[in-house]
Amino acid sequence: MIVVVIVIGAVAVGAAVALFLVRGTRRPVAAAPDPAGWTDAAGDEFAGLTEPARCELIFAIAALDDRRSLPVLERALADPSETVALAAAHALAARGDAAIVESYFAAHPGERATRIAGTLALLNAGVTPSS
Repeated sequence: MIVVVIVIGAVAVGAAVALFLVRGTRRPVAAAPDPAGWTDAAGDEFAGLTEPARCELIFAIAALDDRRSLPVLERALADPSETVALAAAHALAARGDAAIVESYFAAHPGERATRIAGTLALLNAGVTPSS
């Protein structure tokens, strides 16, 4: 009987130590303020996404290929990250909404728009807009 109590006690102590080690090695993730702002339109759970995560969100939204995602992609053109803005421009152009991108560039001229437009031209070589 005493052996059973010792084994149960050892298992309980081992489980407590394992739980402490697992929970102790995780760092709490603080919610960062939304650097882009446009992700608010996609939902509160997207606020504070990193640059790569915002790019993935753009590609996921573009894959939906519906008109409801259009305003989110349009707002993503103004993302502070040029990479994210390029992803949005590419997604819009690939789905046949290049006029929106051109309109945005006309309304926001400058080096950033020129760089994005040049890269977009390279990316879209051979991409035909969908109907």
